[in-house]
Amino acid sequence: MSLHIRHAGRYREIAMALMRHGFGFMVEEMGLNRMLSIPLKLARRDVHGIRTVGERIRLVLEELGPTFIKLGQLASTRSDLLPENVIDELVKLQDQVPPFPGEEARQIIELELGLPIEQMLESFQETPVAAASIGQVHLGKLHSGELVAIKVQRPGVARMVQRDLEILQDLIGIAKRHMDWVSQYNISEIIEEFSKSMRAELDYNVEGRNMERLGQNFADNRRIHIPKTFWNYTSARVLTMEFVDGIHMGKPEEIVEQGLQLPDVAQRLVDSMLQQIFIDGFFHADPHPGNLLALRDGRVAYLDFGMMGRLNSDTKNGLASFVIAMLRKNTDSMVRAILRLGFVPDDIDIASLRGELERLRDQYYEVPFSQINLGQALNEMFAIIRTFRIDIPSDLALLGKALITLEGVIGRLDPNLSIVKMAEPFGRRLLGERYSPKRLRERITDGALQAIEVLTDLPRQTSELSRVIRSGKLKVEVNVPELGELLHKMDQIVNRLAFSIVLLAFCIIMVGLIIGSSLRDQSPILWGLPVVEIGFSIATLMVLWLLFAIFKSGRF
Repeated sequence: MSLHIRHAGRYREIAMALMRHGFGFMVEEMGLNRMLSIPLKLARRDVHGIRTVGERIRLVLEELGPTFIKLGQLASTRSDLLPENVIDELVKLQDQVPPFPGEEARQIIELELGLPIEQMLESFQETPVAAASIGQVHLGKLHSGELVAIKVQRPGVARMVQRDLEILQDLIGIAKRHMDWVSQYNISEIIEEFSKSMRAELDYNVEGRNMERLGQNFADNRRIHIPKTFWNYTSARVLTMEFVDGIHMGKPEEIVEQGLQLPDVAQRLVDSMLQQIFIDGFFHADPHPGNLLALRDGRVAYLDFGMMGRLNSDTKNGLASFVIAMLRKNTDSMVRAILRLGFVPDDIDIASLRGELERLRDQYYEVPFSQINLGQALNEMFAIIRTFRIDIPSDLALLGKALITLEGVIGRLDPNLSIVKMAEPFGRRLLGERYSPKRLRERITDGALQAIEVLTDLPRQTSELSRVIRSGKLKVEVNVPELGELLHKMDQIVNRLAFSIVLLAFCIIMVGLIIGSSLRDQSPILWGLPVVEIGFSIATLMVLWLLFAIFKSGRF
């Protein structure tokens, strides 16, 4: 409640943006119209015929500012959750805002680093060379003569982002109580992951460490250049890095004018990305043309390390297995690879999953390597995964988006280059290392150590279990699939058996009475009453009553 009161104005801005673009039904379902005293007629405004759903989502996010734009950019990587038409609109989200004054940037640098800017820099260019919603970049020169690019965080943006993240998490909590699909698609976990990513992006120390780690991975590669971080002039709101002078990958004509061969540049770029993905498991997740430079000596340089993806060994192996299985047209191997890559629901239909993967396999059956779009193939796999509610690592979805972006760059540099063909040797190398004697020995050793730990801890766990049993707190939950159907069948069997026994008893009694009356040549009389006739009537009524009860229950 205190959050609602403290940020009532921002809640109202969000609700009004949703209603303006045709999402008033969400405002109404979540009860925001009552909480914010918004007239119901505004919430029910109909604009469905004006624009597509994807366009309206994009317009809402752009209207709400940096946090929501970043959320949309992250969502554009989740082709496992969102349909293609929405993804296409989210990709268009623009993160361009007017720069703030250079004098403010100077003050922030001095405040963060605790020194007058003249003591740090020989020169400082107050006009920024690039500006975005989180920060902007200025050029400078150290007293040592090195040129640097200084990224300065926008004033007040950290407080604004923190406010919006709190509101987002609160709105998701409200939505979970009113909309089943929010829980079904793990939206709260996605928002939690996004919040961590945004808070990390607000700390430029994190970006500096990402840049340094990637630089270490390519330390021995003379064809790739990663800028150096100047830690003495870096803080949470200021990042000072080596200035790199090169040509953006979106300008192939200028690259050619410098005497460079476009196919060579493209191959170096793809090689470096595949190493990041399959070997290092730490990759640049936003390789768009503005973040990639062709240097005049032929090297490829990366910029902007705020969004990085991470793949653990299991995910790398699963990805390599899927790529190779797809190339071999082996559906069973594709199924096994997908099941290893994600969390699989208990009720998954494996036969249907295999059928969908066979359709995907047939789509690429006679297509040459040079014409296969790896990013598109992964996104088609993610669409299948979404259908079967398989939960995959978010970094794997981020990889699909990065590959599509990369293929767009490569298409302008060398349309004949196939990322799939270049990826196959990396995948084979990864799988070869997985089954190498050294790796098998490590896995056996790890398994043995885990077994020893389990055996060592067994007495304590046994004692704990015994204590719980003695205290009467042990709970046993038995889950029997199709239990209702099983009980229904048992009821049918029991009722039919009871009917048969009663019918048999009736027949025996009637036969005995009839035989006795025949031998005596007269109907038996008890207390002056005809026993056969009365017994026959009572038994008939009992049978009819039993049959009626069974038929009424519907379990005959």
